[in-house]
Amino acid sequence: MTMSWYPIINYDNCIECGACINKCTHGVYEKESTKPNVIYPEGCIDRCRGCQALCPAEAIQYNGDTGGIQITCSCGSC
Repeated sequence: MTMSWYPIINYDNCIECGACINKCTHGVYEKESTKPNVIYPEGCIDRCRGCQALCPAEAIQYNGDTGGIQITCSCGSC
């Protein structure tokens, strides 16, 4: 878990479907909202793109993304 890798939401593109909120089991997003508010960025797993892969609006980018190696999170839910 890192503070150099976390989701940044483009609210102009976001359709508030909740896919990212429901996907993430690391507490990154506020659960009481359909709007994906990042409340615990340090919970995001470095190089995990689980929520981005599910976003139908392509509204998720990552702080620290250099286009390099991607990982599959070992938690089994990413």
